[in-house]
Amino acid sequence: MLTVIAGIVVFGVLIFFHEAGHYLAARLVGVGVHEFSLGFGPRLWGFTRGRTAYNLRLIPYGGFVRLVGLDPHDEERDQPYSFARKPVWHRLVVMIAGPAMNFVLAAVA
Repeated sequence: MLTVIAGIVVFGVLIFFHEAGHYLAARLVGVGVHEFSLGFGPRLWGFTRGRTAYNLRLIPYGGFVRLVGLDPHDEERDQPYSFARKPVWHRLVVMIAGPAMNFVLAAVA
């Protein structure tokens, strides 16, 4: 049982840093963020700060950052802070930042 818990914690740290890379890069280039979540499925706990919801979800095998304008049906897609309205190099920075944070974490560890 301890091995399972340790695995979830280690995997959670990796996911957190990966998603934090996307989140920080999005904020850096001016893309709005609807949600930063660790896990999938039903929300267990969370809070909202500004326009971003921060959530911990039930299934600990992943995470996501929901960016403004990434969904074609997003009502804010035409806003200047939308992912869809940013230049290609801004979008590329946001996409690469997650994997880049994995390398940073490995170097620090």
